[in-house]
Amino acid sequence: MSANRPAAVVVLAAGEGTRMKSATPKVLHEISGRSLVGHVVAASRELDPEHLVVVVGHAREQVSAHLAEIDTEVRTAVQEQQKGTGHAVRMGLEQLGGGIDGTVVVVCGDTPLLTGDTLTGLSRTHAADGNAVTVLTAEVPDSTGYGRIVRDGVSGAVTGIVEHKDATDAQRAIQEINSGVFAFDGQLLADALGKVRTDNSQGEEYLTDVLGILREAGHRVGAAVAGDHREILGINNRVQLAEARRLLNGRLLERAMLGGVTVVDPASTFIDVTVTFDQDATVHPGTQLLGATHLGEGCEVGPNSRLTDTLVGKDARMDNTVADRTEVGEGALVGPYTYLRPGTRLGARSKAGAYVEMKNATIGEGTKVPHLSYVGDATIGEFTNIGAASVFVNYDGEAKHHTTIGAHCRTGSDNMFVAPVTVGDGAYTAAGSVITKDVPAGSLAVARGQQRNIEGWVARKRPGSAAAQAAQSAAAKADGES
Repeated sequence: MSANRPAAVVVLAAGEGTRMKSATPKVLHEISGRSLVGHVVAASRELDPEHLVVVVGHAREQVSAHLAEIDTEVRTAVQEQQKGTGHAVRMGLEQLGGGIDGTVVVVCGDTPLLTGDTLTGLSRTHAADGNAVTVLTAEVPDSTGYGRIVRDGVSGAVTGIVEHKDATDAQRAIQEINSGVFAFDGQLLADALGKVRTDNSQGEEYLTDVLGILREAGHRVGAAVAGDHREILGINNRVQLAEARRLLNGRLLERAMLGGVTVVDPASTFIDVTVTFDQDATVHPGTQLLGATHLGEGCEVGPNSRLTDTLVGKDARMDNTVADRTEVGEGALVGPYTYLRPGTRLGARSKAGAYVEMKNATIGEGTKVPHLSYVGDATIGEFTNIGAASVFVNYDGEAKHHTTIGAHCRTGSDNMFVAPVTVGDGAYTAAGSVITKDVPAGSLAVARGQQRNIEGWVARKRPGSAAAQAAQSAAAKADGES
């Protein structure tokens, strides 16, 4: 094991989080595509620890199930009763078999802005300085309410953490605060936890007491200062949740822009941590990019679009679009006001136009569905044109059925394709048709009633109406012209 690789990371995620006022456990609230604890687990994984254990308590079945989904190698330890942070760490170490040889990093499960780089810096400082414990600290503009870091004026070693309510005026002027994140010598930590007392107002085992125990035993207590104090922000209520989302979103957008993406209005653009980009993609205002969405080179998305788990090809354009689990081919045009539902695959240079909805549909290269249509459970070949106001009638009340339309077809406006049905290559269908039978390749299908005009109906049935007067005027004009 390298000197900087910790033997274990212990994530504290047992608290209830009552200030969230939610049926959802605090650590399962999401920002930018991950739960709070999911962000912490991801950052911890960047340390490549030998073991990663999350201490759960409140709603432990729900939290444990979530952890199993996002990281199959995470271990969980149960804190049956929340008896303090020291007790929680002790439960985590017991899950790992007691004392650990090497570094143990302890992090909080509600700090989603914490980065792997910062944790790596903490681990390196801990190893380089030969500390028994190293505290991650931060310099903050306003330290009110935080525990202050008190250092030895000569060596710089940490001599104590003083809570705000207990601090002197001089100590309250200190802007370096405790983050609640630590790197410990595993063996010394296990020994010191056994000496933590509970003779405090809460009757709890405080992890911070370990620092005093180790210092009194002659061991060095050091600190590593986080480069950005905002990384250590914990989430306790919905206001802080929204602020963390804003900060993380800004970080993600900055990374995208530095990677070659144009974000026209960062203030109205939101992306998840799992979104990826190629160079020269453009994101217009009011757009949300979620899940495993990927934007190809030169594509444009937005304005006012929401894409979830969607692959957007090179030079494609999506305007005012909602897309979920879809694939959009190179150079395809989508929108405005288009809904692409799961299973939709648009071929290169195809089009899903205004007020078009698609679901479980494969659209061939160069094929166009320009406007006002629903295409569901269908396969359409290349270079076909689907007329306006077409509906693929795929549901019989009990089961879904498939429609196949071939290549180079031209279907008329206001067509109904009643599945299961197949239209062959090169076939045409007349406007207003209800297609219930297969259409052979190269045929024209006409499926509509004959038109019948009843002369004089308006004058007889609607005498004196505006329509009757207009018809009378038209007749008089026609007589005059004749």
